[in-house]
Amino acid sequence: MTQSFSLNTYLEQLAQLVNIDCGSHTPEGIAKVADVLTPMFEAIGFTVTRHQPHPESGPCLAITNKPDAEHYDVMLSGHMDTVFPVGTVAERPMTFDQEKVYGPGATDMKSGILSALYALQALTDDERSRLAIVVVLNCDEEIGSIYSREWLEGFARKSRQVLVCEASRPTGNLIRSRKGNAKYEIEFHGVASHAGSALAEGVNAIYELSHWSLAIKGMVNLETGTTMNVGVIEGGMAVNVVPDYAKATVDLRFWNTDEAEAIHEKLLAMAETPFEAGASVTVNRVTFKPSMQPSDDTETLIKLVSEEAEKLNIVYGWEDAGGGSDGNFTAALGTPTLDGFGPMGAGFHSDKEYLLIDSIAPRITLLANTLRRL
Repeated sequence: MTQSFSLNTYLEQLAQLVNIDCGSHTPEGIAKVADVLTPMFEAIGFTVTRHQPHPESGPCLAITNKPDAEHYDVMLSGHMDTVFPVGTVAERPMTFDQEKVYGPGATDMKSGILSALYALQALTDDERSRLAIVVVLNCDEEIGSIYSREWLEGFARKSRQVLVCEASRPTGNLIRSRKGNAKYEIEFHGVASHAGSALAEGVNAIYELSHWSLAIKGMVNLETGTTMNVGVIEGGMAVNVVPDYAKATVDLRFWNTDEAEAIHEKLLAMAETPFEAGASVTVNRVTFKPSMQPSDDTETLIKLVSEEAEKLNIVYGWEDAGGGSDGNFTAALGTPTLDGFGPMGAGFHSDKEYLLIDSIAPRITLLANTLRRL
């Protein structure tokens, strides 16, 4: 890290970002985060452009040192939203002790955004001018980038490689691959009737849901890493009424995107032939992220980053992660993508979220040195 790095300044800037309620469905909070970040990047000579992907979303930021570039040597990826509702900051604003920083989004991923800023700041003017760099910060990663995906992919297609600034693991590991994931909302319709006097006239939507739950359990393939979980169910209005409606929310995780598509087609086919006579089923795939898999070019990038980590005597490894990120989208386009360039942390999406302070400066240096090698 450069001698100008000040941990106190970093923590003050981090607190500015963390202490804003900016859940994916809080567009005004995400706009405030964008307001804080814009002058920070402009101060190091980068041009910041706002993009509004949807009337109901927050803004996205495209930040570059080469506003007229048609292609980029590297894209740094991050997101400004969190999973937390309005009021979370009032309950538990950012705090820290000698070892850790705590607070909503401190690790996922305000610290990663600052790592990108500080790494770019650490480059000399000559080093920055040699590279065409774009930092892409979206507003809805935590809900599957449903509004920003097309915009994000547009930059990835024009970039030689993507470095995602999500957190590195507490072990020090960076991320070479991620499972793909999808969320389904499956709705079951039946016919309501009185459970005592007219049971035979009803069609029980919960029975149909039950058949589907067991069928979905049978689609799990632990050998290939394809997992499915019926995580939330709802239905019924009274114990003496045959329910005419039920709903299941299902999580799908996979390494093989073709296998996930086969499951999708199977679910659609099942909806055509319900188990219960007279029932009907609607399958809605709410979100979908393809798996993030390394290519030969990615392996070359892994070698480069590993060399720089070893020069810094950083404890590191390469991890295959179960959770997804925007790197899933960029890798699926064929753009070499690596993830985990933020400081080390854990406890994502919970009140136990933390950031390891001692990892902040070394991880900034690793990112800066990686950029120098590109």
